[in-house]
Amino acid sequence: MTSPTPPTEPTYADRTFRSPAGLVGGVLLLLLIGWIGGDAALRGEGRVPWLALAGLLTVVPLVIAFSLRPMVAANEERIRIRNPFRTITLPWTEVADVRAGYSSELLTRDSEKFQLWAVPVSLRQRRKAARHQSRQAMDDPYGKTSVTADVRDTAARTAAADQAVVDLRELSERAGDKPAAGGTARSVRWAYEVIAPAVVGAVLLVVLGAIG
Repeated sequence: MTSPTPPTEPTYADRTFRSPAGLVGGVLLLLLIGWIGGDAALRGEGRVPWLALAGLLTVVPLVIAFSLRPMVAANEERIRIRNPFRTITLPWTEVADVRAGYSSELLTRDSEKFQLWAVPVSLRQRRKAARHQSRQAMDDPYGKTSVTADVRDTAARTAAADQAVVDLRELSERAGDKPAAGGTARSVRWAYEVIAPAVVGAVLLVVLGAIG
């Protein structure tokens, strides 16, 4: 008689965090760069088309790296931080804290620090959330209406970056008690698909400038 197969742990889809403002700004900036650079490459004379192409090769990967590429993906086992030039994957067991000060960052248990580019901190948004909370406290200083308050309004009273950090902390705390949380190995991968064309474009700009 064969022994019953033990139930497998359920797999959870990644929860992703990105900056909507960064995505929109990146797309608009790419359109503007493409329009100006493309016009110079098609209509320019002499060395202008080559300079325009070298400039596009340098600038476009950098714009993509700093606006469209940043992302944080997390599940019950690990967190993956995709920053402009590298991707860091960490099991939750190595994470000591996730915090948001003037920037969002992750601290590991061996005192390493990683910036979360996909979760930018807006001091204006934080001040707005603080004023909203202050008005709520003044309108109801004794919390008499808290029983009927809509809990869905909590996110509206919290800055987006702070709320993302709270969500990541909750994932870290939930994963800390599970053996599966240590199953993912740490990995760091450099984004050569972004670095290489930017370096080539910069070298071409230097060469074209030198021979001009």
